[in-house]
Amino acid sequence: MAKRRKVANPLALAVLAELSAEPMHPYEMGRRLQEHGKDRDIKYTRSSLYMVVEQLRKAGFVAEQETVRDTQRPERTVYALTEEGRAELYDWMRELVAEPQHEYPRFGVALSLLAVLEPAEAAALLERRLAALDATAEEIRATVRGAKESGVAWIFLIEEEYRLGQLEAEQRFVTGLVESLRQPEYSRTWQEFFRSRE
Repeated sequence: MAKRRKVANPLALAVLAELSAEPMHPYEMGRRLQEHGKDRDIKYTRSSLYMVVEQLRKAGFVAEQETVRDTQRPERTVYALTEEGRAELYDWMRELVAEPQHEYPRFGVALSLLAVLEPAEAAALLERRLAALDATAEEIRATVRGAKESGVAWIFLIEEEYRLGQLEAEQRFVTGLVESLRQPEYSRTWQEFFRSRE
């Protein structure tokens, strides 16, 4: 069972991970998250990043190390990871890697309510989804190929490989679902069900 965390936002985990490398200010954290492609997996804005850093500070996971004054930029506070923050980072990572958690993807919601759409419309919409999935999968393959050719180690590409695996599994599932929706038997069952409710 997942632990109740003082700061449970996934962005907080990314901040702890970035600070495990070296102390830095929030602007630099955001730049590195983008540079490393983490913004594809963790949704955030500049203000939410600053808010999470403040939550981590209040929880005792990060501490202000120094304030940097630069004539061309506003004053910036550099944060460092505390021992409690390092322990939280590793504990949280171990939990996420080892223990599957139920998530609530939006597509799952749509599938649970798919019967409200006529079979032909549902199949056509799912084919549009398949086209989008194909394009996204090809984009990921190109990104991974390019990164490998540039010498990026495989460990730094695992989230992209995971996304690709998920997309490929979804493509297989949706393809089978479209075929099932096009079966005359399903259309008859769907029509009988909705007629009985009129």
